[in-house]
Amino acid sequence: MAIQSVDAKTLKQWLHGQTEIAVFDVREHGQYGEAHLFLATSVPYSRLEYEVARLAPRKSVRLVVYDENGAGVSVKAAQALIQQGYQDIYLLSGGTQGWQDAGFNLFAGVNLPSKTFGELVEQQCHTPIVSAHDLMKMMVDREDFIVLDGRPQSEFKKMSIPGAQCCPNGELAYRIKSLVSNQDTKIIINCAGRTRSIIGAQTLINLGIKNPIFALENGTQGWYLNDYVLDHGKVAQYAKPRVDDEILLASKTLVNKFDIPLISDEQFLSWKNDGGRSLYLCDVRTAEEFSFNGLPGAQNTPGGQLIQATDQFVGVRNARIVLYDSDGVRAITIASWLKQMGHDVAVLQEGVNSKVSLPSIQTDHLIGKATIKTADLYQIYQNDSITTLDIRGSMQYRKNHLPNSIWAIRPQLQEIIRDAKEAILFISDDPALTYGALLELDGFDLNIQVYELEGPSFPKEFETKSSETTPPDLDCIDFLFFVHDRHDGNKDAARRYLEWETGLIAQLDQDEVNLYSIQLLRLD
Repeated sequence: MAIQSVDAKTLKQWLHGQTEIAVFDVREHGQYGEAHLFLATSVPYSRLEYEVARLAPRKSVRLVVYDENGAGVSVKAAQALIQQGYQDIYLLSGGTQGWQDAGFNLFAGVNLPSKTFGELVEQQCHTPIVSAHDLMKMMVDREDFIVLDGRPQSEFKKMSIPGAQCCPNGELAYRIKSLVSNQDTKIIINCAGRTRSIIGAQTLINLGIKNPIFALENGTQGWYLNDYVLDHGKVAQYAKPRVDDEILLASKTLVNKFDIPLISDEQFLSWKNDGGRSLYLCDVRTAEEFSFNGLPGAQNTPGGQLIQATDQFVGVRNARIVLYDSDGVRAITIASWLKQMGHDVAVLQEGVNSKVSLPSIQTDHLIGKATIKTADLYQIYQNDSITTLDIRGSMQYRKNHLPNSIWAIRPQLQEIIRDAKEAILFISDDPALTYGALLELDGFDLNIQVYELEGPSFPKEFETKSSETTPPDLDCIDFLFFVHDRHDGNKDAARRYLEWETGLIAQLDQDEVNLYSIQLLRLD
């Protein structure tokens, strides 16, 4: 099957039309984060075949791939997708350079549609904001307030506002009544930066919570930039769920206000059998709940994260997205936001008690075919006829690696093995990276074995080394430095990040602004 090409102007029209389309930036994540199309999904070539069926479940969907010039890794990615059975593949002519030459903007950062949405919500809904200075004054004055951190437990553990409680945004409707009993208590929602602070605060406003509600300006970064001390290592404990009549009534109001379809199992089955549309089934509950009784073929998309990083779960624009929960309020609350972001979203009426399913996504026999155990690693590693390639992320390699190992990444793998011996040992900590590397070398006459590292460290009997400069920054194409440095004590990076976030709206063209339909809702 021949690979088709599409020029930038035609792609721009496709992106803002009503037909389903997926646009994949197949460069590595660091490259993507430096400059990419607004509605592109990051699907690095290193992880492509492992992730694509989840992100683009319909093989006949129109799917465009690109790199920086249209002649690099995108060509290999297009060929790989054809081998996976995708039937309507296009290369963006000229890649990001061709897009820019046509007069269209490129954007830095990640999760652009979601983060831009947060900025637009604040602008259009006038979400109340409290500064770090004012919050500190509340603490000193012992005012009646509560700080709720709208991020997942893992992020809360890394750093948090002193005294804050972890309640991810997707859990607010389900747990707020257990957290706050006095209507005079001030509620402050924070995240690491801006988006989830704004969306969390506005969620409570939209649910009709009568307390004074605020988003913490610039989140933990704003706190740190004011030289206030953050907590580190706190273990999050969720409040007990409580759904009362007031919350149920508020959720019904959201259904009516945002015209959210509540669909039956029969309707879902009809959509499942529709070969002309892509369909996603998303469990918006916590990971623990999903692992207990998630529906077959569903993705676990904790609600706050589904709003914050929609492109990490849904790779097809104009697809059908069906949400479910166990309580009837979380899925509706999340759906109300996705509707305003321009998505075609519905809620499964029977929730977790539904009988629906989607096909489970399977990788083929390559995964695990040649894995070795820790007991065998030492002996194999001592063999001079083995070339050891560490295919973990560049930052993981810097932290600790076997002394004679070589850092390798899929786009450069075939070039790296030119000087390799006939036997190769892969060190990996991610099945997606293992899968991509094995596919890249499939057909080569090589004896490949894989050691799957569990956790961040090698077994204690192995001597390892670390390096702050190997691989050098320029080679770390998988890592986006400016996003991460802001959390590692770099105040300049934190300031630049916040300037980037608050500057997003100004970069949009009118078509991009029109993707959203934001409504102010305050229940009385």
